[in-house]
Amino acid sequence: MRLDIPGTGARVLVRDPGPRVAEIVHTLLDGGAVVDVQESGTHPVVRDLAARRLVTVVAAPDLTAYDVVLRDPALEAQEPPRPSTGGRVVLVGGGPGDRGLLTLAGMQALREADVVVCDRLAPLGVLDELDPRPEIIHVGKIPSGAFTPQERINEILVEQAQAGRNVVRFKGGDSFVFGRGGEEWNACVDAGVSVTVIPGVTSSIAAPALAGIPLTHRDVIQGFVVVSGHVAPDDPRSTVDWRAVAETRMTVVVLMGVKTLGSIADALVAHGLDPETPAASVADAGLPSQRVARGPLREIARIGDDADIRPPAVTVIGHSVAALRPQDTGTS
Repeated sequence: MRLDIPGTGARVLVRDPGPRVAEIVHTLLDGGAVVDVQESGTHPVVRDLAARRLVTVVAAPDLTAYDVVLRDPALEAQEPPRPSTGGRVVLVGGGPGDRGLLTLAGMQALREADVVVCDRLAPLGVLDELDPRPEIIHVGKIPSGAFTPQERINEILVEQAQAGRNVVRFKGGDSFVFGRGGEEWNACVDAGVSVTVIPGVTSSIAAPALAGIPLTHRDVIQGFVVVSGHVAPDDPRSTVDWRAVAETRMTVVVLMGVKTLGSIADALVAHGLDPETPAASVADAGLPSQRVARGPLREIARIGDDADIRPPAVTVIGHSVAALRPQDTGTS
């Protein structure tokens, strides 16, 4: 079902959210709509969308206040499965979330798919453009909500491909940059399933750029390093050499590090990085809810908390954060 958006700024109410609520919301946002969802606050996908400031949850809306009121079409009719066209898996990186940053090759792969296995951070609005519509399988990991183990995701990809279907694994960013694409590739190869990859625009580069932060800048920074902040520096599961990171004299990009940012900053300072080093955290890069918090390394975790920086977010540490001169917007 294609959604017709009345125009930028239109107020839209989504009632009875169902399996396609994330796709519907992203399609509406792509069209410039302001989206409310009527829901009691128990739907995990809606809670996630609201926490990211993409929608507002309302319990008893005034229907006359909206330009459009709709419900999840998946609750009304199930579309018939598409005929099988082959047995293969394509790993598609969807970029940071803005549909305009999905590659042409990625979009073409989606158009040819029989099945799309997708994450919550992919640009889900583009799925509304697929005609005929493939089967959509959501496997995103929602904080404090639904969680599909990676092992099960691997099984789904293999099972669908072995059934003779053209499968697209659709996720945010790039599949091979902290996207577990390597695990999915190996699972396919081990099962004898044909697998290819279409690179995506990784958030490690896109999020800083969308916030006006270059990762390199001549005469300032000559390189950058991307690290996972999923576990704290003192966690035995961490394999990052934080001393080496602190001594690189390069821009440091931290993914998945919102909860551990304070301890990461402490570790970098303890290993010699200047506590006044410029830093910035960028949340929901490329989406209407994008937020940026800036400050010195020693305070960036607190500043981020005050600015309500939540996952998904990217933190950039280094002198390139302050390398660009602000634009004159012409306003006083």
